[in-house]
Amino acid sequence: MATTVTSSVSFTFFLILCASLATCCYGEHKALFVFGDSLFDPGNNNYINSSIPNTAAHWPYGETFFKHPTGRICDGRIVPDFIAEFGKLPYAPPYLQPGTHNWTTGVNFASGGAGVVYQSHPGAIILRTQLSYFKKVKEFLKQKLGDAEANKLLMKAVYLFSIGGNDYFTLYRQKPNASQSYRREYVATVIGNLTSVLKEIYELGGRKIAFQNAGPLGCVPSMKGMDPKLGDGCAEEPCTVAQMHNAALAKSLKKLSQRLPGFKYSIFDYYNSLLDRENNPSKYGLKVGKSACCGSGPYRATNCGGTNGTYEVCSNPNEYVWFDAAHTTEATNRQLAQLIWTGPPHVTGPINVKQLFKLY
Repeated sequence: MATTVTSSVSFTFFLILCASLATCCYGEHKALFVFGDSLFDPGNNNYINSSIPNTAAHWPYGETFFKHPTGRICDGRIVPDFIAEFGKLPYAPPYLQPGTHNWTTGVNFASGGAGVVYQSHPGAIILRTQLSYFKKVKEFLKQKLGDAEANKLLMKAVYLFSIGGNDYFTLYRQKPNASQSYRREYVATVIGNLTSVLKEIYELGGRKIAFQNAGPLGCVPSMKGMDPKLGDGCAEEPCTVAQMHNAALAKSLKKLSQRLPGFKYSIFDYYNSLLDRENNPSKYGLKVGKSACCGSGPYRATNCGGTNGTYEVCSNPNEYVWFDAAHTTEATNRQLAQLIWTGPPHVTGPINVKQLFKLY
């Protein structure tokens, strides 16, 4: 009991210290706004009405860093948490979290199961709805800070995205043998809607956009578990459409930067960075790249946590790339976040997020 109280007090002090450092070291107008899916969800799905329970609200999620489930689909911290730490900011809180809000250093709208157009989890907050929440945050900031200061904050803020994977998982489930022309049209629809949201954020005052692109969707443990014929390999179709998305995303962001004055962006090559860790974990101080730490069946590809039946949990998540069937461990997230923060241009470009924060 004493250990739990001490941990809670220490963590509260850490958040207060981060907030203080954010003001003294980065200036009062630095902020991080996060949009996305389960990879970036800090617990918004704890507060949505859904017919499917949120397994991330149960043990063993959160076991390593927080020592209790937070709604993050991870054993500990997720990528936006590390970006906040690197930027000397407090963790961006879940937008839907009840209580008193102070969104002057940012907020996180991401939701497990969310997509740009589609959702893979009932009640998930799709990107267009996340945008509507951001509009409410802008009104809150204008009331709290005044128009001029709120606009300055929004201009200096970084907008971090991880979105799109669930759109393509939906495509694969519904049309596993879709033609190349259909997939091109589908990607164009996703990118078109995503670009529309980015334009609206720009009109609302946002200037600095950071993306984690789509990962190797056909290589997640859940895919291996679904299709025993894959073995240690990957499902080709989801990987192909993820690569199509990433090429179209890069092209779209470049066009926006050419057409919108002051628009700056950063893209992290999540696809290849994660794939290399899965295939060569020992290069990165990890031991297991193909199987998840938590779950049951081949590759521990199902049933981690909650009331999902019998499952196994590894003794040391820090040795694994994957924590569950589709989500990386805190150890992996730390490495990925470091690449987002200071990666070279061929990994995170045209500039990295540390450089993005320093603009304006």
